[in-house]
Amino acid sequence: MVAGARAMPLVEISELQVEFGRGIEAVRVVDGVSLSMAAGETLGLVGESGSGKTVTALSLARLLPVPPARYAGGAIRVEGREVLSMSPREVRRIRGGVVSYVFQEPGTSLNPVLRVGDQIRESLRLHHPEADTEAEVIRLLAQVGIAAPAHRAREYPHQMSGGMQQRVMIAMALASRPRLLVADEPTTALDVTIQAQIIDLLRDLKGRLGMAILLITHNLGLVGDLADRVAVMYAGQVVEEGPAADLLRRPGHPYTRALIQSVPVLGETRARLPSIPGTVPQPGAFPSGCRFHPRCAIARPECRGRVPELVAAWPGRRVRCPYAGTGGGEVCSGSA
Repeated sequence: MVAGARAMPLVEISELQVEFGRGIEAVRVVDGVSLSMAAGETLGLVGESGSGKTVTALSLARLLPVPPARYAGGAIRVEGREVLSMSPREVRRIRGGVVSYVFQEPGTSLNPVLRVGDQIRESLRLHHPEADTEAEVIRLLAQVGIAAPAHRAREYPHQMSGGMQQRVMIAMALASRPRLLVADEPTTALDVTIQAQIIDLLRDLKGRLGMAILLITHNLGLVGDLADRVAVMYAGQVVEEGPAADLLRRPGHPYTRALIQSVPVLGETRARLPSIPGTVPQPGAFPSGCRFHPRCAIARPECRGRVPELVAAWPGRRVRCPYAGTGGGEVCSGSA
């Protein structure tokens, strides 16, 4: 590599547009999303349900069924290769081989009639047949912290707790030796103790294996613990992006600020926990102008007609709001 040259991003999404439906009935659920990830980086993708996080992540390996989905514009490059123009055979090499997924609610993702060891061996058989052995299954289960892995490999998913099922899902994802692990709400429906264990496991695996992680969540506490950078999505768009510590300490977009303010603080007593009024608008019914303005505490009349761009607000920070930094928060203190 030439001195001073930037390494190629592991993943680069440019102006991605995803629609569901056809013709005049098509609705755009992801609208102009641009993101990039470096090898070994953890990116937190944050937002309320319905903001487009999972659709964006599934698009990386073209896992959305077409139809009803349609990639209406933009580009997705994984290791420099354009995914949206790949043949089905080429895409299959990306799935699992480069990008692996851990889906939320593992109890519904695992096959209930197959032993967990057989499900892990299926991933090995597809991507690394030379490693399709019982010893490798046991090693993978041990790697994700499952005690007595040889015994657990012979069990069915219903014989395991939710936390252990999630560890099995992670073992299945790691069996293909991916460079990017997509963790979609990996702690949903787990109690707080198990949540902490899963996050510690992901952090440990990232350090040992050097893989990148795309963490999809609405839990800002998880983002603060694990992510290097954060991208906040709302109504199909990225509204803010930046280094995790800086973004959480001084949010620029009113939506990001509202999300952080609605998180309970341990030991703090409030008469009422702050909340964001209203709900995320449905695709096809996005408001004109700024899509957050009907729920925004600092909205101005011009927000109803002006469509804000995602622009650099401070070094390393992009914000989709011309009034970023107003309305409270440490962000008002100036540039980074």
